[in-house]
Amino acid sequence: MKTYLDTKEVIILEQAATNLRDRLLIRLLLYTGCRVSESLGLTVDDVHFDTGNITIQHLKARTNLSCSDCKARLSKIAVFCPRCGKRVETATIVQREERRMRTIPVDPDTMDIAKEYIKRGGIVEKNGKKYLFGINRHRAWQIITKCASEAGLPQLINPQSGKVHQVSPHRLRDAFAVHAVKVNDSGDGLRMLQEHLGHQSIATTMGYRKIAGEELKQWYQHLWEKDR
Repeated sequence: MKTYLDTKEVIILEQAATNLRDRLLIRLLLYTGCRVSESLGLTVDDVHFDTGNITIQHLKARTNLSCSDCKARLSKIAVFCPRCGKRVETATIVQREERRMRTIPVDPDTMDIAKEYIKRGGIVEKNGKKYLFGINRHRAWQIITKCASEAGLPQLINPQSGKVHQVSPHRLRDAFAVHAVKVNDSGDGLRMLQEHLGHQSIATTMGYRKIAGEELKQWYQHLWEKDR
């Protein structure tokens, strides 16, 4: 069973889309590797046709726990405070939002589709902003899984958990990342991929190198070549 889609399979997925909106969504997820929340948050002002770039704003909510007595930070599974040693009966919950922004390039074909989509009036106005997509994450998931089913694409296995999943929006982000690593897995290539995907840690990006790499398999095969 496969762990990720290759680019040819995602092209088949795109061809299964029955309207311009769904096709644009699939292309943005694959050809930019952005998160589904980032795609759904794109406004007309975020698409720069003159430069061939899009600006992505990623809003992430974080919840921090702290000791009610000494205010030391706690883990989610803490039983005793690491600073004052008191048993954690109740914890102070602090929620904060982190907003990060990055500008990434988009291939000309996807930009042309976006331009045609906007021209046809596909945008949705909400709270004074003009969004490319007027759908939520659940609807985006339905679109991708339906197109994948109609295209006859296989289910995918998660290499970490071993669980089998349907093709989802995040699997297109994975396909982009794995393809990028296959093309260029140098240090510079991985750093550019990290910036492009918006990873805070290079360790997250390196996970795609592990998925895409064939080094271990080739190394093992070479062990027995002399005996053949």
